[in-house]
Amino acid sequence: MSSPVLIWGATGQSRVLADFLPDLGYRIVAFVDRNPGVTSPVPGIPLLNGEPGFREWIAHHPAPGALVAVGGDRGADRLALQELLATAGCTILTAVHPAATVAGSARIGVGSQILAGAVVGAAASLGAAVIINTRASADHECRLEDGVHLAPAATLCGLVQVGRGTLIGAGAVVLPRIRIGAGVVVGAGSVVTRDLPDNVIAFGNPARIVRARLTPGDTP
Repeated sequence: MSSPVLIWGATGQSRVLADFLPDLGYRIVAFVDRNPGVTSPVPGIPLLNGEPGFREWIAHHPAPGALVAVGGDRGADRLALQELLATAGCTILTAVHPAATVAGSARIGVGSQILAGAVVGAAASLGAAVIINTRASADHECRLEDGVHLAPAATLCGLVQVGRGTLIGAGAVVLPRIRIGAGVVVGAGSVVTRDLPDNVIAFGNPARIVRARLTPGDTP
């Protein structure tokens, strides 16, 4: 029998999850989104209107498993929404696509999502609400803190450390043993050859800091 799951988010990331969650034995029972302009990604499955809609729904249904489908540089939002769902009694799940490769010695935090073609190497450690997107990779002994997002085809070489809520853009490469701070955005296609401090935006080959990042969503 399939297990019920609720997905917070009803745009791109939710469509990706909805495509493979049935293969993992889950049945989507509802989506939640704060944007009144979106529609349910799956016909016939209800879309709840933000937190008020979720609160009304959960009052009349057993608490299901849950995932937060909010991508990009919104790691802090993913973590806050996971806390909201957990407080309401939902069990926060972890989703690993059947076509992903995860080493047996890797540690995967609650709410993390590892998508098709992604690779998580030996002794890598992922915090909560981490997204390893399509064909992205975190090689051996990488350490990704809560809310990190590796965009499609981003590559972390071995022993890289990435701080809370950082976004590594599509196709970016981070060389071995680099430390990237919290709240950083690394632009698509960049090559990171030296450590980056907290709360900066960096891009290029080699990646250079272009300005401070003051708030979530403050991207190039």
